[in-house]
Amino acid sequence: MIETPRLILRPHVLDDYNGLCAMFGDPDFYRLSGLTPQSPEEVWHRLLRYMGHWTAFGWGLFAAIEKDTGRFVGDTGLADFHRGLGPTFDLSPEAAWAITPACQGRGYALEAVRAAHDWFDATHPQRTVCIIDPSNTPSQKVASALGYKAFADATYKGHKVTQFERYP
Repeated sequence: MIETPRLILRPHVLDDYNGLCAMFGDPDFYRLSGLTPQSPEEVWHRLLRYMGHWTAFGWGLFAAIEKDTGRFVGDTGLADFHRGLGPTFDLSPEAAWAITPACQGRGYALEAVRAAHDWFDATHPQRTVCIIDPSNTPSQKVASALGYKAFADATYKGHKVTQFERYP
């Protein structure tokens, strides 16, 4: 578990399912990605994948919980998603962050992502990567603040993305 001034980051648990369904089922969440909302079944598989990362690798995505309210804010961390983007991408842990639309614009993403990266750098220091839709300026700003640099463009699930890399 990691604590920041406003958040608690912890590995996902089954009780996160409803918060994940609300976030990944919200069309507004996808406004900067071109992707479509996920079904409850897809979210269930996502949750199990998140939980499995901790067993398989000793690292994964954290649920981000608001300290004051206990509200599910989103998630962040690093994962091995096997996206099929080639060895310059797929062989490195991939950073990910997602904040519910109701909590966006409050600085939660940077606060959570920075804390997750600080933990990962201390426990598993290595190159990390991420992909971001070119129109997603807020996520690009978060990536830049963490030291990510663009290194290639790619197509993922029919959508153009920019690949970024970061060295601790």
